[in-house]
Amino acid sequence: MSSRAESLPAVAPEVSGVLFTAFEPSGDDHAAAVVRELRSRHPTLPIYAWGGPKMAAAGATLVERTGEDAVMGVPGLAKVREHQRINRRVRAWLERHPEVRLLVPVDSPAANFPICRIARSMGLRIVHLVAPQVWAWGGWRIHKLRRLTDLLLCLLPFEQAWFGERGIPARFIGHPLFDRPLDRAALDEAAAGLPEGSPRIALMPGSRPAEITKNFPLLLEAFRSVGRAHGGAVGVVAATTPAVEQRLRAIAASRGGWPESLSVVPGRADAVIHWCELALVVSGTVTLQIARQQRPMVIVYRSNPLVYVLLARWVLSTEFFTLPNLIAGREIVPELVPHFGGPEPIAEHALRLLADPSLAARQRAEMARIAEKFAGRHAARNAADAVEQALGLVSIAAETV
Repeated sequence: MSSRAESLPAVAPEVSGVLFTAFEPSGDDHAAAVVRELRSRHPTLPIYAWGGPKMAAAGATLVERTGEDAVMGVPGLAKVREHQRINRRVRAWLERHPEVRLLVPVDSPAANFPICRIARSMGLRIVHLVAPQVWAWGGWRIHKLRRLTDLLLCLLPFEQAWFGERGIPARFIGHPLFDRPLDRAALDEAAAGLPEGSPRIALMPGSRPAEITKNFPLLLEAFRSVGRAHGGAVGVVAATTPAVEQRLRAIAASRGGWPESLSVVPGRADAVIHWCELALVVSGTVTLQIARQQRPMVIVYRSNPLVYVLLARWVLSTEFFTLPNLIAGREIVPELVPHFGGPEPIAEHALRLLADPSLAARQRAEMARIAEKFAGRHAARNAADAVEQALGLVSIAAETV
């Protein structure tokens, strides 16, 4: 680790307060764990948030609620104007709260970079929670990130060295998915009521409306193909919310109806992953969740070929796009990303994994090696340590040692 990653000059402890800004549900998840850890160490520390309900429940004072209509990709004009209004409100709020000396932007670089500029102009320190994926696309953003960063907290093991080599102080803190060990007995119990049959197929269609609309029809047709080849196949769709379930059922109704052998389980992704023998999954953090439980998978993300030709292929800069393959540094799971075709390649990969147990076994072994990279780290505690350091605080636990 470089000296820049080791040390972070602190502000005076008597002027301590922190603002978290998160604009997606995943950011609410990441930040809430850190807020909870900080609150347990410092019951009176001013912790504020532009964020979601989980941050509020963890102990942050919610200034404004965010994350309910997150946008992935290039936002529309209405969304841009909305964030411009948010930026003005953030500036005005910071002017009224001089006790806040640290900004912790959480993911969502397009929304957070303007806030970082405001914070920097007002003399705040900036500790990013979740590294922007400039190693994957939009490499020109590295210069902006360098100007607007005192410390970058990385969730993926390769990121610390990558950013450090480019002059950005970075620290690998681990990933929240690995903060708690798997409770296999609890997972057995949670999965007990799920359908019986074989093969057991999990469908993980994502959470954003646009990605569900693009990708769920592919997963649905691939599942139907598996069912035609394996008469006993059963499936479960892991839906994040009841509203997502409604969207899924509406999509299926327009495409031949809902298969009798397919169920929906909202809000129990870990139980569905534990239950399944194979997952058909839209690319995202959930792929790491699946890798943690060492379940074979096929990953897909449908893209617009015109957008890809005109824009994406000129800004993408990584060989792989999915987290398991990025962390491994090679393709250990089939990834159809970007995908422009139909469900046939997804079904072909799935049927190949079901027909050849050695392929599935190799995937599981590679996933075990991925999990080892996170061993011994606790993301929330490490992030809280960095916030303490930036604010010049000593935790209650440290004071009692």
